Amino acid sequence: MTQHVDGLEKFYGIIPAGGIGSRLWPLSRADAPKFLHDLTGSGSTLLRATWDRLAPLVGDDRIMVVTGRAHRAAVEEQLPDLSDPNIVLESEPRESSAAIGLAAAILERREPGVIIGSFAADHVITDQHGFRRAVVEAVAAAEAGYIATIGITPSEPAIGFGYIHCHGRLDIDSSPSALKADAFVEKPDIATATKYLESGNYLWNGGMFIARASVLLKQLGESEPELLAGLTELAESWDTPNRGAVVDRVWPGLKKIAIDYTVAEPAAAAGRLAVIPGDFGWDDVGDFAAIAKILSGGRRSDLAILGENARVLADSSSGVVVSQTSRLISLIGVTDIVVVDTEDALLVTTSANAQRVKSVVDALKLSGQGDVL
Repeated sequence: MTQHVDGLEKFYGIIPAGGIGSRLWPLSRADAPKFLHDLTGSGSTLLRATWDRLAPLVGDDRIMVVTGRAHRAAVEEQLPDLSDPNIVLESEPRESSAAIGLAAAILERREPGVIIGSFAADHVITDQHGFRRAVVEAVAAAEAGYIATIGITPSEPAIGFGYIHCHGRLDIDSSPSALKADAFVEKPDIATATKYLESGNYLWNGGMFIARASVLLKQLGESEPELLAGLTELAESWDTPNRGAVVDRVWPGLKKIAIDYTVAEPAAAAGRLAVIPGDFGWDDVGDFAAIAKILSGGRRSDLAILGENARVLADSSSGVVVSQTSRLISLIGVTDIVVVDTEDALLVTTSANAQRVKSVVDALKLSGQGDVL
């Protein structure tokens, strides 16, 4: 049984469960996206683990999931405590501004003054207490009128994450760690990432946003007024018999744009964005190199193996093997290798080239071989 934490009575969790995770092909597919897999060997899918992090903070009845219509059955199977009014189905993907904005607009109509927090369905967080502390501070910053995000304290000069530049502290009651954010920067090269780490003024962008729903929607509307108008129309009809007709008419016309561009970056430029440093272990599991790191505990000399029926023989080899078959896989004298074996597709690459898997997916689309996507 979950319990509410003091000070979070207005807080509502949102889990956007979208995106295929194309850098994790052929494991992650359109019909079995990244968030529906156990990528840590914990026995829980990433979606279930995200729910289990949020439920002790807000309660099972205060978590909304936004996902595609095609994934409804799988999501409900994973989350039996998810109430029907709290599952928002997208007819087709429209990026994070539409997904999070619609959830915020629906919740603001149901509960004016609500504070919402958006947490991706496909990230890994290892320190639950550290996560909770950061969320509590972020809610306090949201109470003070800021749009808050949780920036992850870098542990290495990573090139697979975006960064947030922080400048000085904010004076916010109950949020002593809150920093001013003045810029978001895209994934850097290794030299730039090293400079970021050495400066001590940059945090990884963890993609977590906490704000009063009304404040987030106002910022979104300043950036994309037509998008806000569409989301408002959808929210007004959501809990009425007219929902289906309005969704069919409005949703396809919504602009595809990430919430970083409509909310986070403009808020930072305007001095409205607070950053709470997160000192907990975090990874967005963006590629197979990340899975290898998580499973091996960061030991590059190890061979990590994922799969219930995986059969692997290895001699002087390291990297990761992900197997969905009972086929025997033998590795001899290969280092930092990535092998992903499924019933209809086999991927072999190296950890250094793991980010390039997306290009294979793009090539398969162009060549008309969508049957394996």
